[in-house]
Amino acid sequence: MLDQLALEVGNHLKKHSLILTTAESCTGGGVAYHITDIPGSSTWFDRGFVTYSNSAKIQMLSVPSSTLDTYGAVSEETARAMAEGALQHSNADVSVAITGIAGPDGGTTDKPVGTVWFAWAYKNKPTLAVLKNFSGNREEIRKKSIEVALRGILEIPGAK
Repeated sequence: MLDQLALEVGNHLKKHSLILTTAESCTGGGVAYHITDIPGSSTWFDRGFVTYSNSAKIQMLSVPSSTLDTYGAVSEETARAMAEGALQHSNADVSVAITGIAGPDGGTTDKPVGTVWFAWAYKNKPTLAVLKNFSGNREEIRKKSIEVALRGILEIPGAK
């Protein structure tokens, strides 16, 4: 299913002459994996950033340390900064960012396991962010997150 969805994303991006980049934390590069599994994806996919640590988010995506200190790595503000930073550090027109808690550890009362923030940034358009709360084990949460990230490229206004 994820491979088919990635193919749909590729066809969509080609149709609209858009280039994609990804900024992933809890999915560990899973979105980029499914995209690059498609032959010819280099025509519509520029690069993927796997920024698992806060220092990687700061160094590779220019996420302000003040954002991480104030809101945490799993927050709307960080997801937006990741998506916008991915655009700034790539040759892409559109980006998707994912930051969350896949578990089994790391959850808190305010941000339980399964809390995942997504953001989609498009050149010259507002960045959109969405919060999802998933149930399941680590693998299930990551797969659901990859699906939402890919579907967002197709469904969120701005990529058309």
